[in-house]
Amino acid sequence: MLDAHAASENGLLAESTIRDTITRGLEGRFRGQHVLVLIPDHTRTMPLPLLFRALTETLHDARKLDFMVALGTHLPLDEAVLCTLVGITPEERASTYKHTGLLNHAWDDPGVLVNVGTITQEQVKSLAGDVWHPSLGGDVPVRINRAALACDHILIVGPTFPHEVVGFSGGAKYLWPGISGPEMINVTHWLGALITILDTIGIEDTPMRRMIHTAADMLPTPVTLISVVVTGDGLAGMFIGPHRDAHHASAVLSAQRHITWLDKPYRRVLSQAPPMYDELWTGAKAMYKLEPGIADGGEVIVYAPHLDTVSDVHGHYLYKTGYHVRDYFLKQWDRFADIPLGVLAHSTHLKGSGTFENGVETPRIQVTLASRISPEDCKKLNLGYMDPASIDIDAWREREDDGILFVPKAGEQLFRVKPD
Repeated sequence: MLDAHAASENGLLAESTIRDTITRGLEGRFRGQHVLVLIPDHTRTMPLPLLFRALTETLHDARKLDFMVALGTHLPLDEAVLCTLVGITPEERASTYKHTGLLNHAWDDPGVLVNVGTITQEQVKSLAGDVWHPSLGGDVPVRINRAALACDHILIVGPTFPHEVVGFSGGAKYLWPGISGPEMINVTHWLGALITILDTIGIEDTPMRRMIHTAADMLPTPVTLISVVVTGDGLAGMFIGPHRDAHHASAVLSAQRHITWLDKPYRRVLSQAPPMYDELWTGAKAMYKLEPGIADGGEVIVYAPHLDTVSDVHGHYLYKTGYHVRDYFLKQWDRFADIPLGVLAHSTHLKGSGTFENGVETPRIQVTLASRISPEDCKKLNLGYMDPASIDIDAWREREDDGILFVPKAGEQLFRVKPD
């Protein structure tokens, strides 16, 4: 049952409605408590500055209020970037918000992680079903940032969009993998890759979501979710309550607002990755959300003229493996068993579905990168290359009725062909 909610079928919520919903759902609930608020980084669209101010005002009677960026494996943010993220000035940080914690998660620091349980291999096998593969490994330790146990209550604040790994983003995903250890990150992402994007994205109930909820049941700290559905620069909905209930409500609305159903697939798509995706690790979302809307043998061009980095954290692995379809890895597993599963998942997610038979890899579609990553590097990565300076966006718009599509600010809206 939700504590408070507001939603609009077609429009956006007014700021007064957003603030009133937060007040109705949270005012007075955490008096004298230490509250840990989990928030997204800059690679997710959400009016975080508005929500940050509304939350700090509403939770003024909390004993301690910390905001932690649920980074997953993303790089930590420095103090200046943290302030920009939540929309405060250095002067406000030193005065009004000097007692408010602004924290990063560190997924690769064993000292900040604590084990709260184990998901057994048998449980993973049951969740995976027919796609289970020995590469998923054995028992999975459920580790999380110690801050999740040091507080009295966890408040998750995040958007819900169709998602390539769990079906719809948000909710308990801010715990695992948001502030988790690498084990849950790797296994959930690789399980999603085994199932493939085509059979995952835009589906609410997935094995990966169930695995995350299994882990969440092991956490002794109570959790409340503020799940928002973002449209453009505003909110179409806000749902406050237990994390399962609030996430379900937001996924239902997200399915209505964030999925474009097509009568037939497109042959070629120019998918523009916005500047908030500052490396291919996140910019690949411009491919993920389009793959279900592209015809067999078609092409998606990830247009990101600002982007010059594959991944600061994982790039050395990706230059070693390249981008390949799932079966390229599975049918020669011994070659890749030392690569983190999360890296392999990203690789096959970007390359898309396809086959690997008799040593020949056949992707279902062509993925071409139009960015500042060089032609030579694209070849090493097993991706196509196009000079971004050669792209005429107006020409793409003029041809949109000819099996051609241009998608500005790609990465959040899902395109799928209507089922028969």
